Amino acid sequence: MMSWVVLAMLAGPPPPVSVTWSPRRPLQGSFIRIHASGDSIVAVRGELAGEPLHFEPDSLGRLVAFGGVPVDTRTNLELPLIVERAAGFDTVRVEIPVYRAEFGSERLSVAPEFTETPDSALQARIDYEAGLIAAIWPRSHATPRLWREPFERPRGGRITSVFGTGRMFNGVLRNRHLGVDFDGRVGDPIRAANDGIVALTGDFYFSGRCVFLDHGQGIGTGYLHMIEVLVAQGDTVRKGQVIGRVGATGRVTGPHLHWIGKYGRLSVDPMSLLRLAP
Repeated sequence: MMSWVVLAMLAGPPPPVSVTWSPRRPLQGSFIRIHASGDSIVAVRGELAGEPLHFEPDSLGRLVAFGGVPVDTRTNLELPLIVERAAGFDTVRVEIPVYRAEFGSERLSVAPEFTETPDSALQARIDYEAGLIAAIWPRSHATPRLWREPFERPRGGRITSVFGTGRMFNGVLRNRHLGVDFDGRVGDPIRAANDGIVALTGDFYFSGRCVFLDHGQGIGTGYLHMIEVLVAQGDTVRKGQVIGRVGATGRVTGPHLHWIGKYGRLSVDPMSLLRLAP
């Protein structure tokens, strides 16, 4: 899809740098592809929403990077770039417009123990597990890009809950659903959405039995509530490989797959990964 073009006029004789992005209308909580092109460009560095970008050449001669739009962004995103040319460095500043996503809401009834304040021992476990998971996402920035084909759904089942939905548990608004839920029967296969490395597996209070993949250059995915995990931390996995099976472990109301997308620390709609050109 063609994207908007912003020309950042540079001082002096060098020609302008063209910075474009796709999709043309980036939504809150979505992945984005950024392109930079111009004469004599050697490299580009920058960050978006506090996360570093990793530019590399594509088949059209542009430098391309992937990023994430925060789910709660309500204004345009600043995109400062440092452009290295043969003759020196230039600074380019671009604003990327962010469009509102239509996030709905849903009501869920769960056992009382899932909404009560946890005791100190359980809270310590929850905090420890949350720390383990949080630590893996920024590490993906140090991993080279491991995928060269488009991402695919981890399951072909019906989607029962979409990204961004506000969730009310037993009548109380608790959180926003930062993943996509796929229906499934216990034991149904769950497949890796793309090539990557297993960054973490575990059996956690909220997530149940789970697998987290590092796809490189800041992109990660997570697969929660499995009945069986079929890979181990450090394994290399291929797109479409069965990495686990649908279950109802952790805090759930029934068997399903909860699929997570991340760009660094940013929670992003994993379905928008499917629209990223490699």
